[in-house]
Amino acid sequence: MECTRRLTAGSACEADDGLHGLFELMAFKGKAPGSGSGEMSRRTQMLRPAIALSAKQVSEARRMRRAGAEPDAIAEAMALPLDEVEKALVQMRSARPETTRGTLNVTLAAHRLIMKERIGQEPLWQTMDRVLDELLRLRAAAAAPRRKPAAPRQDDLLLPLPISNPRGT
Repeated sequence: MECTRRLTAGSACEADDGLHGLFELMAFKGKAPGSGSGEMSRRTQMLRPAIALSAKQVSEARRMRRAGAEPDAIAEAMALPLDEVEKALVQMRSARPETTRGTLNVTLAAHRLIMKERIGQEPLWQTMDRVLDELLRLRAAAAAPRRKPAAPRQDDLLLPLPISNPRGT
């Protein structure tokens, strides 16, 4: 028996053995990715400097770099000019040692709150920094032990008078 109704992902049709419905998904919405999706744009390729190395040499130099070799050692090992090896290595993706931004998933209510706290066209990261800074300052102030001001000591109340003998004796 054929299942003809539309199913959502992960649901099964009662009329079959349960496998047919798992593979039938709702129709794709939007434009499907093209054949060249994920490739570098032609404009980016034109802006990059020409490398006088073959694709095989470039991939070998990059493999050596990922293994921890320095550019001058790679150039020497492959008997290639250092500047060409450096051009190939500069275009490598590399992990940033220190990120400056991050993604924060929040509820819609939290997002609305941050949008209300935003001042003018302030960037959201700046609003978040400001709001969190204010929260932390208020928490620190609330957590600080509150002491009563100490009663002034008797010694502090008296004016210091010079000790001298007015008679000179």
